Amino acid sequence: MSIDVLLLVLFGALLHASWNALVKSGKDKSLDAALIAAGGACCALPFLPFLPMPNITALPFILASAVLQFVYFRLVAVAYTLGDIGLVYPLMRGVAPLLVAASSSFILGEHLSPMALTGIFVICAGIMTLAFEARHGGRTATIFALLNAVVIASYTFVDGVGAREAGNAISYTLWMSLLPPVLLFSHAIYMRGGRAVINHVRGNWWRGILGGGGSILSYGLALWAMTKAPVAIVAALRETSILFAIVISVFILKEKASIWRYVAGAVIAAGVLVMRLG
Repeated sequence: MSIDVLLLVLFGALLHASWNALVKSGKDKSLDAALIAAGGACCALPFLPFLPMPNITALPFILASAVLQFVYFRLVAVAYTLGDIGLVYPLMRGVAPLLVAASSSFILGEHLSPMALTGIFVICAGIMTLAFEARHGGRTATIFALLNAVVIASYTFVDGVGAREAGNAISYTLWMSLLPPVLLFSHAIYMRGGRAVINHVRGNWWRGILGGGGSILSYGLALWAMTKAPVAIVAALRETSILFAIVISVFILKEKASIWRYVAGAVIAAGVLVMRLG
């Protein structure tokens, strides 16, 4: 892997951790998550005319993924309301690929290599390490983070099959990104009323643009890097976002963290690296 590809993949990982930090730092995390989803959709719109339409067989997967993405953003907001990003983010990012790897043989008929199994055990060790911090508060946040990891693993399977059915992975991803913000804002308006939602959008629209743009750019950089370097290496490097999230939590958000959080973040990132390289 060339140095320019390496740096761009790491930059994409930083962007992913950063948009999560935007949600965590906001006063209304639920509406901020909806704004970021909407920002991603707005960034996707200009590219749609230049891409082929997904095959009709991909439509059920696009709809299913949109519902799962809606649940994902809702759980992100709840988890960050209850706990620190340095605790929640490593769990969501680390446990989701663990669940995918552990269940892929049953769902997709894919068998794990010894390296992948080693990575699973390492991730489990990292999760157990975070449990030491959860004992001192954050149990509820940990539960919601683990629930969201299940959701992430679910839409990973849905999108993995859906992108193949669509015939074009980028087209599938961009079209799928249009529906979650519709569901999120419809729910917000139903629960809070249109005036409250409009007022929040007026004062925080920039969060949506920055976060949504960062989300789309992060994914785009990963796709581009996968055309220049082995997919497994690119995917593994993206998991450095766990370490970026911990750094952001301490130095920017000023969250207090015990030594267990640093150890757990490093162990989970190492486990995902080993698993992806397997």
